[in-house]
Amino acid sequence: MIHAAYPFARKLLFSLDAEKAHHTSMAALRISERSGILKHLSPTYPKSEPIELMGLKFPNRIGLAAGLDKEGNTIDALGRLGFGFIEIGTITPRPQDGNPKPRLFRLIPHEAIINRMGFNNPGIDIGVANVRTSTTFQGPIGFNIGKNKDTPNENAADDYLACLEKAYPVADYIAVNLSSPNTPGLRDLQAADSSARLLETLKKSQEKLTTQHGRHVPILFKVAPDLSDEEIKNLSRTFLEGGLEGLIATNTTLDREKVAGHPYANEAGGLSGKPVTQKATETIGKFSNEFSGKIPIIGVGGISSKADAEAKFQAGASLVQIYTSFIYQGPSLVRELIA
Repeated sequence: MIHAAYPFARKLLFSLDAEKAHHTSMAALRISERSGILKHLSPTYPKSEPIELMGLKFPNRIGLAAGLDKEGNTIDALGRLGFGFIEIGTITPRPQDGNPKPRLFRLIPHEAIINRMGFNNPGIDIGVANVRTSTTFQGPIGFNIGKNKDTPNENAADDYLACLEKAYPVADYIAVNLSSPNTPGLRDLQAADSSARLLETLKKSQEKLTTQHGRHVPILFKVAPDLSDEEIKNLSRTFLEGGLEGLIATNTTLDREKVAGHPYANEAGGLSGKPVTQKATETIGKFSNEFSGKIPIIGVGGISSKADAEAKFQAGASLVQIYTSFIYQGPSLVRELIA
């Protein structure tokens, strides 16, 4: 029933401003979950073989990428739609309004989105509190963490450490976002030397936190699809030597080649959806070749069909995440990918 209703819901949501539609749909999911309606409407999903990775058990290989549930307050509702794992955020140490509106644009003919949200979120304390209220979702919950916009890059490690320490008791994994194009200077932290210093700092804290809490929470980095071959080689060496436990590839792209001519093509921000499919898959393949199976990869970027997901797996991903295609196709896509 929920699948059949989505085309109508999408027509209604797409008649609204993109950001208003986002808040409306997330609120509707929460209300449906709390009232028990979603429990009865949620379809039965095909049985899927669970996969163990990074010391975690994933019910299936299809996850929700960061960006949809920025606050971590819709986990149980989203879990009803079939996701095997959910990544919340990006969350920063302090609450942040993000960039001026409008900052979210649909490129409908391309099944794409451009966003320059700017890490709008309620801050790590509220994010942790929200996740603690999740009671029914059984899959891993990841925290995607970032630095506040007004924190200079030389102090970025302090922001990531603050989020790591506060999220550690409730997170199943931590994803360090170095690749959003919407926080000035953030992508500079992807340089091999900067990444090496940050990873070393986080790993030292992780060791202490593991002892303190009696549980090990893996640390992953999320990278952009716009890296050169040399940057990928240098980063791979850094990640292997530094003990990174997982890579999320990729974030949104700055490349506008595949949407040239669209009225929104020149809007600032990161482009996601079908136009990034090939670039993300190629990036996964290059990192996979460098890793030789030593670091697992979560593939994300333009997965809008079973074939797209299989291409990511063939390129070297062990798990995949969706976001933009979920906006366009709804819960039926999750079912298709799991089957």
